[in-house]
Amino acid sequence: MYTLIDGKATATAIKQQIAEEVKEMVANGAKRPCLAAVLVGHDGGSETYVKNKVIACEQCGFESRLIRYEDDVTEEELLACVAKLNNDPQIDGFIVQLPLPKHIDEQKIIMAIDYRKDVDGFHPINVGRMAIGLPCFVSATPLGIMTLLQHYHIETSGKKCVVLGRSNIVGKPMAQLMMQKQYGDATVTVCHSHTKDIKAECREADIIIAAIGRPDFVTADMVKEGAVIIDVGTTRVPDATKKKGFRLNGDVKFDEVAPKCSFITPVPGGVGPMTICSLMKNTLAAAKKEYYK
Repeated sequence: MYTLIDGKATATAIKQQIAEEVKEMVANGAKRPCLAAVLVGHDGGSETYVKNKVIACEQCGFESRLIRYEDDVTEEELLACVAKLNNDPQIDGFIVQLPLPKHIDEQKIIMAIDYRKDVDGFHPINVGRMAIGLPCFVSATPLGIMTLLQHYHIETSGKKCVVLGRSNIVGKPMAQLMMQKQYGDATVTVCHSHTKDIKAECREADIIIAAIGRPDFVTADMVKEGAVIIDVGTTRVPDATKKKGFRLNGDVKFDEVAPKCSFITPVPGGVGPMTICSLMKNTLAAAKKEYYK
């Protein structure tokens, strides 16, 4: 029988710990941590995500600021906003919600963010420091996954881990963390659209982390008995039975894969809540100047 990895309950417990710490900080005369989010346009997924971040800030006792722009904002305006946030001593960390409209160079915006306030962990300085094992803001989703593995005492050292997908936000940093001695200490294979025999690679894996963005991609014949499955996929699939007209679907065909697993994350309620929770952890670290003075 498999164990369902409950990201929601884990995130709630961690946010309570953060709230206690913030209470103590403020009682000792420290400034309340403050996270700002910049939202461009009205993408449904981004709207929901940012709304959840604001709620999480309240739960953790943080202050939060939301800065909104329409789709037609210029790159110059956005860069000016980033510069302002970089220089605002009240703001400990901030994020610019991705994706951005096509006419804006995302990499240029990320590069403009002060790496000491880059709580998303996307700036090349944070990415580079993570790659060589130095203290830094780790990208929120991979950090959330590592936290879940630790929380459920899932053995990773010396295990075979397959990461499906090679995005800068999940796949690459996830592979780095799983490989590193102080984190996963595992043997890691990264599979992607040009991998020759993905099924064979997956069947060898003790841990599969699916972040490929293709609903129901991982099927029972790809999973060995007792494997640990972490499903990062959140694709909106039309569903007339749901009030919103869609449901969130993972990269793993849950019903057929789950019986073979030792541990598996659901979608929703698995990795998602942990991503926002990691952002809160990074914001607290920024407020305490844990990594960068």
